[in-house]
Amino acid sequence: MSENLIVEIGLEEMPAYVVDSSILQFEEKTKQFLQENHLSFTEINTFSTPRRLAIQVVDLAEKQADTQEEVKGPAKKIALDENGDWSKAAQGFVRGQGLTTEDIYFKEIKGTEYVHVTKHTTGKKALDVLAGLKDVITSLSFPVTMHWNKFDFEYVRPIRWLVALLGDQVVPFKILDVTTDRMTYGHRFLGKQVELANADAYEEQLQEQFVIANRFKRQALITDQIQKIADEHHWQIDIDEDLLAEVNNLVEYPTAFVGDFADKYLSLPDEVLITSMKEHQRYFDVKTPEGKLLPHFISVRNGNQTKIENVAQGNEKVLVARLEDAEFFYQEDQNLTIDECVEKLKNVTFHEKIGSMYEKMQRVQADAQIIGEHVGLSAEELSDLQRAAQIYKFDLVTNMVDEFPELQGIMGEKYALLKGERPEVAQAIREHYMPISSEGELPASNIGAVLAIADKLDSVLSFFAAGLKPKSSSDPYALRRQTYGIVRILADKNWSFPFAALQQKIEETINQNERRYGIHLEDQAAEVRNFLKGRLRQFLLAKEYRHDVIDAVIDAEQEDIHQLFEAAHTLGKHLYDEDFKPSIEALTRVMNLGQKDSSETEINPALFENEVEQSLYQAVKEVEEKFPTQTVEENYQALTSLRPLIEDYFDQTMVMVDDEAVRNNRLAQLRKISKMALAVASLKDLVTK
Repeated sequence: MSENLIVEIGLEEMPAYVVDSSILQFEEKTKQFLQENHLSFTEINTFSTPRRLAIQVVDLAEKQADTQEEVKGPAKKIALDENGDWSKAAQGFVRGQGLTTEDIYFKEIKGTEYVHVTKHTTGKKALDVLAGLKDVITSLSFPVTMHWNKFDFEYVRPIRWLVALLGDQVVPFKILDVTTDRMTYGHRFLGKQVELANADAYEEQLQEQFVIANRFKRQALITDQIQKIADEHHWQIDIDEDLLAEVNNLVEYPTAFVGDFADKYLSLPDEVLITSMKEHQRYFDVKTPEGKLLPHFISVRNGNQTKIENVAQGNEKVLVARLEDAEFFYQEDQNLTIDECVEKLKNVTFHEKIGSMYEKMQRVQADAQIIGEHVGLSAEELSDLQRAAQIYKFDLVTNMVDEFPELQGIMGEKYALLKGERPEVAQAIREHYMPISSEGELPASNIGAVLAIADKLDSVLSFFAAGLKPKSSSDPYALRRQTYGIVRILADKNWSFPFAALQQKIEETINQNERRYGIHLEDQAAEVRNFLKGRLRQFLLAKEYRHDVIDAVIDAEQEDIHQLFEAAHTLGKHLYDEDFKPSIEALTRVMNLGQKDSSETEINPALFENEVEQSLYQAVKEVEEKFPTQTVEENYQALTSLRPLIEDYFDQTMVMVDDEAVRNNRLAQLRKISKMALAVASLKDLVTK
């Protein structure tokens, strides 16, 4: 027999951004608790609103499953004394298991007999076990917490009520001064207190009190309401998923409505209007079918249709105040020149240990030119890149960005165009922030991509130089995200990027004029490269490459990031080739010996003692000549083509002979192959079983 369980935590209103993660955590920890306590169930349903987190366990067993466990004790020679009676060790063992010596039997393990008993445990009633859910609830962690009343306990918000029902029975436990019962609460203004008849009645009884507890149903309702409004007015409404999720977690009973604002505000850039509506008011913007912004918005009320007109008017007044500010700032910013803004950046601190934003821009100018020249930008592109790097942070000191920080880069592009800058320069100013999230949009232009790489790379190098490196538990300057952005841009552009050489050139350039650039870049090449390879590993994992392939790529003696991308692709493509296993095993055997030789011994063909040595020597020489100019795929094919010669070589040649000259000559031969293999990947890391 089974019953359903409902557990609800009633809270003061939570911040919208913590609701989804909190209910998922509650679900996972409840599942773990039930499994650890041997209580079977069919599924777990979740419910969440700003004021509640609840889980419903379907078909929960009425008691724990009975268990039977075989327990091993001491060896027979220890369990029996010289008279054949049970020793104290044997008696103590069975007593600890709640059994007697009559339950003992012997089993042989690797030639030795040991005492064994079979321990039967009768499962407890579910109602008795479920009191442990108190620990599940109190173990939930949140990004923000608070104290209340006289308690030392911290939680996301004060707990106001607790519901715990197994069928129609209350599961008794207490958290602080709140005891579980069957009483929950409807909508704060429209509903009332609800006495739940049983666990099955939860969702239906709350809906009667204006609470849509199922977040998926609530979100679908919001989407349907917005779409209905759009259809009635022939509007286009692109529902932003992040905004929809946030709005969904702000309401318990959603009602969508339309608000308006004056046409005159349409003279502002669309991004300003959308940001004012979306980021600050949680409104959805409205467009024509052709995509032109209209002077309307859609908002969602936490309530019903009663006096919805008054609600719309109130929201319109709040938005108009925002738009008035935006219009004023936009007009005021027209009076600024780009040069004035750049000059002001001398007084804007990038970081107190690193210097000003102006000094950062000076460094990025130098970095961008080095990178731009390396990736092959044209003279015109390099000129535009230089101009973009000179001014790309100027919008940080404008009134609009001060009021709406979300618009940095966006307003830089708008204002640059208004001031007569080339469109390519303006676009790069906007794109240098990209990607703004781990999987965000990437720069489309080459100039924007180089500027984005240079800006992010300067942050990494300067913070490392200042001793402000990310820790395992924190990354306050988002260096991991920025470095991951560099990796994604390079993968997207397919640019050669020999990181060590470029890093050295950048450091030499910056350190030649510390007064201009404001910092000395310490030689931390290895540490920074390891940090970059960590993000490369993250990127390859996201692409679902096999772990051994990723290890082989990361451990390669190859500094060009593009070559590493290609190596992962090449290995991934050939994993299931018929000759993959024997080829990799042959090359691994070479690498295991070749890497033992750290000398620079030149190969002397006069010391060869058989034809196979000569044949391998000639073949390797041909591969080596073409190696620097070939693709990774071509180099992989060339190396694996050596397999028959390598196998013959090991069949007919002893490498570690007593004659030192011959031994070193053979190791030098293998070292040459190993060095080329490592330039592709650490092939010995590959799993061939």
